Amino acid sequence: MQQSGSQSAEDRMYYVYMLRSIPQPDHAYIGFSKDLKKRLSAHNYGQSPHTSKYKPWELINYFAFKEKLRALKFEEYLKSHSGKAFAVRHGAVDGSLNTP
Repeated sequence: MQQSGSQSAEDRMYYVYMLRSIPQPDHAYIGFSKDLKKRLSAHNYGQSPHTSKYKPWELINYFAFKEKLRALKFEEYLKSHSGKAFAVRHGAVDGSLNTP
């Protein structure tokens, strides 16, 4: 049982996630969030200028980290050329996706 005022393990995690546009499946987005469900909802309601024109989105992959800095560094890496190659090589995304 969780004590009052304490956080669950999920509440202490940081997420790096990959989205795919449903109407335009060749478009993907990589992002970071502390609340993955809320962030996906925000993308799908058009609350992010980078993703609003390709909504709705589906979650295709996510990575959970205990440390915020590690998550942010991994997000930065995935957005790099070598990070995109890593994601394709390890099956996180397919090679046809375009990310900003």
